[in-house]
Amino acid sequence: MTSNDNSVNIEFAGQDAGPIAGVAAGCGAGAQSRSSARSSYHHGDLHSSLIRAGLAALDGASVDDLSLRALARSAGVSATAVYRHFPDKDALLAAMALAALDVMGDMLHAAGEQAARVAGADDGAMVALNAGAMVALNAQGTAYVRFAIAHPQWFRLIWQMIPPGDMLDEAPEDAHPSLSGLQQAVAAVLPPAADGDTRRATALHCWAVVHGLAMLVLDKQVVVDDAMIERVIGGTMPNDMPNGMANGMPKGMAC
Repeated sequence: MTSNDNSVNIEFAGQDAGPIAGVAAGCGAGAQSRSSARSSYHHGDLHSSLIRAGLAALDGASVDDLSLRALARSAGVSATAVYRHFPDKDALLAAMALAALDVMGDMLHAAGEQAARVAGADDGAMVALNAGAMVALNAQGTAYVRFAIAHPQWFRLIWQMIPPGDMLDEAPEDAHPSLSGLQQAVAAVLPPAADGDTRRATALHCWAVVHGLAMLVLDKQVVVDDAMIERVIGGTMPNDMPNGMANGMPKGMAC
């Protein structure tokens, strides 16, 4: 988890077994008793508790159904206490969106690292050829789509609340980890001499593929299983492209 004022500790269960089954114990407001909620409040943790409760509520409802007063009741505190932390619903939604983005970023990072480790264990030479980096990049893309399917309201909230702007224009050290991770993963699969335009085009291509697939699924325009997600993300370029490159894109990369 990144370190920021809105960061909350949320962990996923079963992320290695297809689409994520759900949020681990402790994320949902129902997991806390009223007495423990009040205890958290008196220890100054109401801010994080409300974010966790809001995200848990979104797994079974829409943003429109979310109520600050209802969350206050679930946390066992007064509405006045809630408004001290979040002056209005949009303020809470913005904090929830950032927390959800943090969770997604952690998940993408973990998926990429695990895939790279497996690839290296299977064939050390593959890593030297950057195929391990490609496997890691594809794993991150697959994780992105799985996150959206597992938590559609979280996913929609992220992109609803993030201010407009070109996120790919931010330097990796300034970008959110979910985007800086994409930039770093793309850099790992491209030749070292690749220019900025090629890196940007490749990152945009990867993001467009996974985000487009996620939205098609969420909007019920297509139905896909895990195998199809992985096949789309890991789509191949023509085999006759020299040095495994096609229009600057590494061969074997759909995301």
